[in-house]
Amino acid sequence: MNFISSNFEAIVFYIFAAMAVLAALRVITATNPVHAVLFLVLVFISSSGIWMLLEAEFLAISLVLVYVGAVMVLFLFVVMMLDINLVRLREGFWRWLPFGAGLAGLMAFEMIYVLGSSDTSKGMLGNHAAKHGPEYSNTKALGMQIYTDYVYPFEIAAVILLVAMISAIALTLRKRKDSRSQEVNKQISVKKADRVRIVSMKAEVKKSSELPSE
Repeated sequence: MNFISSNFEAIVFYIFAAMAVLAALRVITATNPVHAVLFLVLVFISSSGIWMLLEAEFLAISLVLVYVGAVMVLFLFVVMMLDINLVRLREGFWRWLPFGAGLAGLMAFEMIYVLGSSDTSKGMLGNHAAKHGPEYSNTKALGMQIYTDYVYPFEIAAVILLVAMISAIALTLRKRKDSRSQEVNKQISVKKADRVRIVSMKAEVKKSSELPSE
């Protein structure tokens, strides 16, 4: 019991890390795309648990609400609605396997270098993260960093995302012949004479002989 209580955070970290790694492997090995999306949701949930251990509550909640609650649900509905040919999807697996393995090895080397180098992280693998007091707010600290030291990169990233969104809409926009749209300029400049025509007609009175008999 003393061992578990003294190493509780480490045990929880290894549980979440193992879940994230195993779920990530199932994302790329699952034959069913729907199952792959569900395993990706499990990866995000496990990652949010690791963020909670690092006292980054805002990032953990954002990961669950934004990615799991919105993006991945959208992906799941899209995958379920699409008729995906699984046989054709797995045709190039062995052809691209060496490239994917090399890229994964490069990313692993970069992460090990960043976490273990004293030039980048001051030896994070050899030192424990500093604990904060109960008055510490991760959301406040993150906001202070974003809107003071990194305000220009933050605004540039927002503009880039806006341009990407507009470009995606422009690329997927297709003009249809049977579609109808409003022309506001013509609607505003229209005159009464263009829409309404008053015709003067004489009144016609039927004679008594022409009236239907009761």
